[in-house]
Amino acid sequence: MASFAFIDCRVEINSVVLSAFARSATLKVEAAELDDTAFGDTFHSRIGGLKDWSVDIEFNSDFAASAVDATLWPLLGTTTTVKIRATSAAISSTNPEYSGTVLVKEVNPMGNSVGDLATVSVSWPGAGTLSRATA
Repeated sequence: MASFAFIDCRVEINSVVLSAFARSATLKVEAAELDDTAFGDTFHSRIGGLKDWSVDIEFNSDFAASAVDATLWPLLGTTTTVKIRATSAAISSTNPEYSGTVLVKEVNPMGNSVGDLATVSVSWPGAGTLSRATA
């Protein structure tokens, strides 16, 4: 896939596709940095440790059935599956799907200022392995 505009991201939470409400989606993946420098070394040496991931999503607010609030509110305090793809096209080597279980540790039903667009932002940590599917 060549360069592209990020305008067709697919966001699925708990088997509900919420792409039509999503404004941004960020998937963060990292490995712990472990210093394994030993006596006699003149530069630090490092290896990767445990991996971790999280997802940040911003939605336009919607309180209708099967929309944002109706999907997120019942999940508070539980774990659920999140799936994200760069586009809504089929899963492929140029459009991989990242999926995993997250801890829904927060849901912010509202919190905007007067005159602002009503949005909902969530930031959830991974609760297990993040998978990358290409088929």
